[in-house]
Amino acid sequence: MPSSRYRDAHTRVDVPLTDREWPNRRLTAAPLWVPVDLRDGNQALAEPMDSERKRRFFELMVTMGYKEIEVGYPSASQTDYDFVRLIAESDIAPDDVTIVVFTPARGDLIERTVASIAGIRNPVVIHMYAATAPIWRDLVLGRDREQLKQLILDGGRDVLRLAGDMPDVRFEFSPEVFNLTEPDYALEVCDAMTELWGASPERPVILNLPATVEIATPNVYADQIEYMHRNLARRDGVILSVHPHNDRGTGIACAELAVLAGAQRVEGCIFGNGERTGNVDIATLALNLHAQGIDPMIDFSDIDQIRRTVEYCNRIEVHPRHPYVGDLVHTAFSGTHQDAIRKGFAEHRARAEAEGRGESEIEWRVPYLPIDPADIGRSYDAVIRVNSQSGKGGVSYLLEAEYGVELPRRLQIDAARHVQRRTDATGDEVAAADLWRIFEEAYLVADEAIALTGIDTSEVGGRSRVRIALSAGGTERISEHSDVGPVEALTAALYELGVEIEILELHQTSVRAGSGSDALTAIEYRGHGETGWAAGRDGSVLSASLAAVMVAANRSIARTGMVA
Repeated sequence: MPSSRYRDAHTRVDVPLTDREWPNRRLTAAPLWVPVDLRDGNQALAEPMDSERKRRFFELMVTMGYKEIEVGYPSASQTDYDFVRLIAESDIAPDDVTIVVFTPARGDLIERTVASIAGIRNPVVIHMYAATAPIWRDLVLGRDREQLKQLILDGGRDVLRLAGDMPDVRFEFSPEVFNLTEPDYALEVCDAMTELWGASPERPVILNLPATVEIATPNVYADQIEYMHRNLARRDGVILSVHPHNDRGTGIACAELAVLAGAQRVEGCIFGNGERTGNVDIATLALNLHAQGIDPMIDFSDIDQIRRTVEYCNRIEVHPRHPYVGDLVHTAFSGTHQDAIRKGFAEHRARAEAEGRGESEIEWRVPYLPIDPADIGRSYDAVIRVNSQSGKGGVSYLLEAEYGVELPRRLQIDAARHVQRRTDATGDEVAAADLWRIFEEAYLVADEAIALTGIDTSEVGGRSRVRIALSAGGTERISEHSDVGPVEALTAALYELGVEIEILELHQTSVRAGSGSDALTAIEYRGHGETGWAAGRDGSVLSASLAAVMVAANRSIARTGMVA
């Protein structure tokens, strides 16, 4: 390992702070969160988001409660420009959400950026950036300190000329690679920008100080932020922001210490997608506050739905060990952990009963679980069945090798629980044929209280129509549904009969390889407050999907004791 090739952070950039105050401070409130998934995160995707994914991600952020959202780089791509125009020409952005657009310090690109926000009724931030670190100045931009400062000021003047008189428009400047920039130069440029833009408490300027490439321990970044916090001119007219990356794996720590050091605003991505090892994960940051008794001001009460949306938009799976959101973060495999968790749950229930309060109202102190999984919409099933995932890899391998069935990860986990029950009861080795029988019993069959007796699709006057016939208790009920697909029509027809089935995930595979194989559809569903998995098998993909929904419906009826 040729470690001698690299210089440590302290020889690359001076940090003139010796009387630091941040170590004595405590986090007491959430900063202003600014998700940059639609711009910075999107730039890091192998397949950038299309307009539909961008809109879905934006609507998720609004629902979660984010009040300032960076929506794109309108001068860089037509997709980004069009999305900013969609915000201008529609009502997808509530009035209290501030829209942020990103631009380099270049006149023609600033002009296109300002054109993109014309007509937006929301407050807007124009975010201008330029790299200021020595290597970037020398190798990339070919300018010395004074020349680069003038380039940045020229960009600032263009922003002021084009947007200075626009109502509800504020400005943001990022000295990119701030953490490798000489502190005196970063301060000089930032002060020049706040003077140019007339920073005041009434119209504050955002100064965003990125750790564009993480190069030091988090305390160094905190020192750099505190130096700026204490020395900036017009400090009462500045919102001090940070934008850490995660090259050293300490982006979260950098952000937390930066807030202690005076930062008021944090830019990052939900679950941390970004260039190289990612941007700072603002979901983990927020839930870290939650775990310390501080309101994060963002709603994570259905974290699995948030994860599903982020995975869909980014086309990247969240790791099972990812803090808070991973599939396995609330699951213990060790017997000692299991014992402690079960004792903790017993004490928690007893204490709630003794105090005459709900279990969700009393102090949480269950061992090995930093927060109550119920806070983020998780059940306790994965916590208390700590050995149920044993053999998951072997179960999924045999089903795929012998039957061609590929299961999604969460269904692999659930199927392994059923297999574990069987092996615990018999002590026998389970062959592939046994696994398939267990799978059929667990997901493909249900007592039939209600049956799908007919389905017909047609188009009338340019609108699609689906006719559904359901039989229950000897009576056939027919309903018609417009402008939806057959699966959505079936769930709507079931709802009219009092059977609530919400499809959370739909996964299609096949049974055996070759042209004669059957389709297998597996669905994760929520029915009357409970989640589960069901499957359908048929020569037709659509028929398999409808069969899976009917299994889910009949299981929900059986569980709730309803009479269809």
